[in-house]
Amino acid sequence: MRILAATAIAAFTFLPLAATADDAIKDAIEARHGFYKMLAMNMGTLAGMAKGEVLYDEASASRAAANIEALTHYDLPSLFIEGSASGQAEDSAAKPDIWTNMDDFKAKFAGLVEAASGASEAVKGGQDKVGPVVGKLGAACKACHDSYREKS
Repeated sequence: MRILAATAIAAFTFLPLAATADDAIKDAIEARHGFYKMLAMNMGTLAGMAKGEVLYDEASASRAAANIEALTHYDLPSLFIEGSASGQAEDSAAKPDIWTNMDDFKAKFAGLVEAASGASEAVKGGQDKVGPVVGKLGAACKACHDSYREKS
């Protein structure tokens, strides 16, 4: 009887910890999705201008690039917590390789930070200025996706 009671107490004691860990994983994935959605929206503005599908507007281009610059000041790798990989957590496209190659993953994010640096100024002066910025940003995104994102 004591063993059963001790087991029940232990189970109920650790249950909130499990819920908290699950909540942390869900929150981290949701935050990652938000980060990438904001990145995609701003990249879409720039890519549309670079392709000529959206009329070039210097203020809009600079604002979109500045938003990307601001996003890269967030510590995105900190949202890749243990247990949030594809196959471990719902709605995650993060390959498990992230956790075995965290230094490389962080280096690839640093590549995005570098590509975004100065982008808000670099897109000024005409539509022809946007394409090279989009190219640098896109290459940085692709470098990470190729290694660490499941194909959907």
